[in-house]
Amino acid sequence: MGRFRRTVEAIAEYLESYDRLVEVGVGNRPAVAAELVERGCVVTATDVHPRETSDGVTFVEDDVVEPEIDVYADADAIYALNLPPELHRPTLAVARRVDADCWFTTLGGDQPAVPVERRTIPGDTLYVARDGSDNATSTHGG
Repeated sequence: MGRFRRTVEAIAEYLESYDRLVEVGVGNRPAVAAELVERGCVVTATDVHPRETSDGVTFVEDDVVEPEIDVYADADAIYALNLPPELHRPTLAVARRVDADCWFTTLGGDQPAVPVERRTIPGDTLYVARDGSDNATSTHGG
């Protein structure tokens, strides 16, 4: 199994306990969303540009900086892969607004711009955003 596949599976293992998830900025990387659907989750993927997604994944064109909040309203968790630092706060703000947990990975050397707990996974670090107190926003997952 390749490194990419191990990373996808590790992320899915943390997120599969959520019933409904929204992936922010899916881009051309729908593998985690597809894996979560295979594991029985309901997944909506968003991006600022139209994107192809896997069977079973709903796509909605949306910008997390100026979100259509109904897209996220039923989510138990919001997650993003390779999320740039300028989108950490807006993504967490949307998650807080709809009472969802917030998970993300960053690009290489980028550090989180919000308080987080770190989860080491094969080939990456998965972050769960904190609510600013001593408690992480996560009520599910690893």
